[in-house]
Parts: sequence; C-alpha cells; structure tokens
Amino acid sequence: MSTQGTSARPEAAVAVPAPPARDYRYEIVIVAYRSRDLVERFLDRLPEDVPVVLVDNSHDVDGLSEVAARRSGTRFVDGPGRGYASGANLGVSTASRPVVVMVDPDCTPTLEQIDELVGELDRDPTLAVASVTTLTPDGSVEIGVGGWEPTARRAWVHAVGLHKLMPEAGLWARPVPGEPIELDWLGGACMAIPRDVFTRLGGYDEDYFVYNEDVEFSRRVRQAGLRLAVRTDILVPHLSTGSGDPRPRMLQMRGASMMKYLRRHNPRRRATAIGVALTAGYAGRYLLCRATGDPGRAQEHAAYITGLWRGAPDLS
Repeated sequence: MSTQGTSARPEAAVAVPAPPARDYRYEIVIVAYRSRDLVERFLDRLPEDVPVVLVDNSHDVDGLSEVAARRSGTRFVDGPGRGYASGANLGVSTASRPVVVMVDPDCTPTLEQIDELVGELDRDPTLAVASVTTLTPDGSVEIGVGGWEPTARRAWVHAVGLHKLMPEAGLWARPVPGEPIELDWLGGACMAIPRDVFTRLGGYDEDYFVYNEDVEFSRRVRQAGLRLAVRTDILVPHLSTGSGDPRPRMLQMRGASMMKYLRRHNPRRRATAIGVALTAGYAGRYLLCRATGDPGRAQEHAAYITGLWRGAPDLS
C-alpha cells in the first residue's frame, strides 16, 4: 500500500498592527542660530513623531525649516532674533503639552534620557526644574552644569583655582556622576520644566541676550518656594558650540550677562568686588595661555573680562 504525502495547507497571513502612536507629555524646545548640522544630528537620533519646536533666530538662513518639514512631530518657528531668552519664550508660548524640555542644539540626549528627566518632575510636585549632567567631548563632566549664588568668596575660590580642591566652594559646579548635589541654579543645556510653572514665573528674562537667563530663572524658582534638581546619573554629551558666532564674541556676552546679574542682585560695591575677583582669575588664565602658546584660549579669557566691564559686543 502506498502512502501519499500531504502538503501543509498554507495559512493566511496575519496582519501585525502598527504600534499605537505615543502620546508624549512633553515638547522639546530648541533655539537655533546657524546650527542646522547640529540640530539635524540630534533629531536623527529621535523618532520623527517626537514633538519638537525649532525656533530659528537666524531666520532660516541655513534652511532649518526643511529639517522641520521632513518630520511629522516638528514645527518650525521663525525666531525673534533677539537672543536665546526671547527665542525660548516664543517656543514655549507655542507649546501645548504639560512639560517643555529645553535642549541646546549641541546637546544630544537620547529619548530614554529625556523620558527619565521628565519622569523626575512627576515624582516630586515641588520640583520646578530637572536637568541633566553634561559631558565635554572627552567624556569628563562639564563645569557649569549649575552652580551657586555668586559671592566674592566663591569668586576668589574660582579665581585662584581652589575649586579643584574644594569643588563645592566655587561658583560653578562639576558634579560627580551618581552623587547627589544641591545647587542654587541649573544650566539650561538640557532641562525639563512644567509649562505652567515656566509661564507663571514669567519665563526667561529677555534682558539677557544669552547666558545667565537660567541663573535668573532659577532664582525665581527658589523665591517661589519650588525646587531644582540635577540628575547626576543622566550623562549627556555637550559640545558647547551651539551658536554660529565666534567663541570670543560668545565669551564677551557671557561676561556681560554675569555682570548684569551681579549688579541687579547685589549692592554696587559687592557686585564690583565679585567682578574684580573674576577679572583676576581670568587675567591669570590669559597670561598662562599666552605663556603656553594657546592664543585662542587667551583671546577667550580676554573677551570674558571685556564683557564684565564693557558689556556685550555690538549685536546689530
């Protein structure tokens, strides 16, 4: 008796449903200025439906609107061109989700890191700002992740380099990864803020063209009885080259913003004393860079001093 093999009956193909679209609780706000390459590099790491508003303070000179047009979750906003603070305020004013995440164009958090940062706000209702710990290109923790309210003593500690031995005695913090630290203000390279808190506290102060708007905002957070927290376990690369402007020009603006903050919140004599300490410190660094053959860094230190006493460069 012969046996005839039977072939398996083909099964009907089963359609696999697409994963449901995610309902993001936050919107990423990026203020750009001649930084299309950096923005593209960051956005390429994220799903295209992540809500992002690109505020371009260079009025689309490098075609940033094309980048936004290719992504379903990204909106392009022509910025006011009056500095970072005004651009960030405009971006937040167009957002509709409960949390805004400020990200510099040269800062590259992953989606998982952003999710974790936003989750920190959910765990503590008294928390108004949560930020990451940023890293320099060589992988070390960046100084200036946040810091403490400026005083003459803290400025002199930084001026003479003692902050390297007493890291919590200077002006700017360099946290140890994984170790908690309490700071008076947080840097804005990558930070999450409830949108209603940002709006209620007046947003960023647009008197600051760039720099120290985060210090000023953090001060208002503390005055409102709310808290700030830096996540020292969320480590994010930061190039510190987010603007298309030359470094010396940016350092002059940094010095000008620092002195504006000092004079606003201190008696004139105290503000001057802090400025003198900063000048002494950066003058020493200037001389050291000249002696060791680093004229570029020397020029940056000189520009910072110029900003302290002569103000920002011509912004027209």
